[in-house]
Amino acid sequence: MRLRALLDTHSLGLKLLGGEEELDRTVRGVMTTDLRDPSRYLSGGELVLTGLAWRREAEDSERFVRILAAAGVAGLAAGEAELGAIPDDLVLACSRHRLPLFSVDETVSFASITEYVVRQVSSERAGDLAAVVDRHRRMMTSGPAGGGPEVVLDLLGSDLDLRAWVLSPTGRQIAGSSLAGAGPELPPELGARLAGEHLAAARSGRRGPHRIALGGSTYSLFPIRYESRDLRQTLLSDWLLAVEADAGDWSEERLDLLHGVTQLIAVERDRRDASRTVRRRLAQEVLELVQTGAPPAEIAARLRVAAPVLLPGLGVAPHWQIVVARVEWEGSDVPGGPVAQSLLEEVLVDPGTFGPEPSDRIAVAHTGDEAVALVPLPAVLEDSTDTATTDGLHAEQLLRVVQEPLGRGLADDGRLTVGVSASVHSAEGLRGALEEARHARRVAAARPGRVCAAGHEELASHVLLLPFVPDDVRRAFTARLLDPLRDYDRRHRAELIPTLEAFLDCDGSWTRCATRLHLHVNTLRYRVGRIEQLTGRDLSRLEDKLDFFLALRMS
Repeated sequence: MRLRALLDTHSLGLKLLGGEEELDRTVRGVMTTDLRDPSRYLSGGELVLTGLAWRREAEDSERFVRILAAAGVAGLAAGEAELGAIPDDLVLACSRHRLPLFSVDETVSFASITEYVVRQVSSERAGDLAAVVDRHRRMMTSGPAGGGPEVVLDLLGSDLDLRAWVLSPTGRQIAGSSLAGAGPELPPELGARLAGEHLAAARSGRRGPHRIALGGSTYSLFPIRYESRDLRQTLLSDWLLAVEADAGDWSEERLDLLHGVTQLIAVERDRRDASRTVRRRLAQEVLELVQTGAPPAEIAARLRVAAPVLLPGLGVAPHWQIVVARVEWEGSDVPGGPVAQSLLEEVLVDPGTFGPEPSDRIAVAHTGDEAVALVPLPAVLEDSTDTATTDGLHAEQLLRVVQEPLGRGLADDGRLTVGVSASVHSAEGLRGALEEARHARRVAAARPGRVCAAGHEELASHVLLLPFVPDDVRRAFTARLLDPLRDYDRRHRAELIPTLEAFLDCDGSWTRCATRLHLHVNTLRYRVGRIEQLTGRDLSRLEDKLDFFLALRMS
C-alpha cells in the first residue's frame, strides 16, 4: 500500500506534518518502537509508530530520524498522547531527511493502525504473489522450467513471510525458501517426521492441509498431487509442501493461493518424472537381457551406453550393484511395481542431499510388484595397486532415515522389502548380482516389520553360491526333481509345486502348512505323498528337503 492511502482513512486519526512529496512511498510493514536506536529491527519499508518516549532533549530527534532514514523506512507516525503537540525539532529533522511525518490523534490506538496496515499489506502481497504464481505457471507449462520450485518458494518467503519446503515422501528436501537471517535447510530428522505425519494423515482419510506442532512451531502440510482413485498408487511417490505456519487461521484466498503453488510445483514434478524416462528404459533393457540369459557381450554393450548417462564424465568403467524392492498390499490388487520403482529412486538418494538431481544417477525398472535398480559405483584406483575398489550401498543404511515415514505411509496393509547385492565389476557378474539381491530381499521378507532390508552379506553360503551354478547344471538338476511335478500339475491341476514350496517354507510342519494353504492335514499328507511317489524322494529326510529347496531356488 502507499502512504497516501493512510490519509484517506479518517478513522486512523493521522495528520500529515511534512513530506507530502514522498507520499507515494510503498508501505511493506508496520513497527511500534520507543527505542533510541531501533535499527536492528528494521528492514526497510516500515511505517514506524512511536510514542516519543525516547526523546529527552531536542538533539535526540535528529539522531532518531537519521537512524530511520538510513534504514529506509517509509514514514514516521508520532503519538500525541505523551507530549501533546509534536515537537518542532522532530518536524525539522524529518524535513531534513525527507521522511514523511504524521501525528496520531490521542484517541486512536497504535494497535488500530497496526491492524489496518497489516491487513492491507497482506492482502496486496497475496494478490501480487498470486499474479506472479500465475505468470510462472504459464511459463513453466508452455516452455522450459522457470527455475524450479525454489523460485515460487522464495516468493512465499519474500512476499508472504512464509518459510516453506518441498519434501519427498521420505522427508528429503527437494527445495526450500528462506527468510532474512534463516537458512532454507530443514534438518533431515524434522523432514522425515513431517513426511511421516503427512503420510499417516493421508492414509487415515483426512484432507489436507494437515497441521502438526513440532519443536515449538506449527507446520501445515499440503499434498502436491493426488491423481489416482486408490491413494496407495501414488501416496509413497508424491511430494508434499510443508509451510511453517498454521493454515487453520488462513482465509480462503490464501489457501487457494497455496493450492496454486502446489499445482505449480506439480508441473516441476511431472517434468522431473519425464526426465527419468531414458534411465528407466535403460534399466528395463538391461534387466530383460540379464533375465533372458543374453550373452555377456550384449549386456556389456548396453552397460557401456548406460554408464555415461548415469555417471557423465567418468573415465573408467564403473562397478555395478543391484537393489531389488517389492511393495505388497494386503487384500488389494494395486500393483506394487510402480510404487516400488518410485521408492527406490528416492531411497537410493543420500537423505542429506537437496534437490531432485541426485536421483539422476539411478536407473530403476519394474515388473509386477518388484522394482530393480541398476546402481553404478565409481571405481577408485588405489595408489599402491592397480586394483579398482568402490564402497557400495549397505542394506542397513538404506532405510535408516526413511523407515519411519514409509512405515506410516504403508500403514496396516502395506509392506516394503529390499534386497541389496554385492558390487560386480563386469556384465558377467550382473546375473549373479540380480539373483543375490532377490535372495536378500526374501531374507528381508522373513523379518517382522513394514519396512525391511537385507544385504548380500546376510545370505547363507549355499544361497550365495546359487547364482554361479552353470546353466546346464541348473537345468539338469531342476528338471530331474521338478519336471515330474510340473507335468502332473498340468494334467491334474493338483498344485504340487505350490504345496512343496509351502511345506518347505513351513519347515515341514504339517499343521502350519495346512493352515497356510487352507487345507485339511489329510489332504496335505496326500499331496506330499504324491510328490514323494513321483520323484522317488522322501521329504522326511534333510538331504531330500535340501535338494528340493535348491531346485526351487534355481528354477
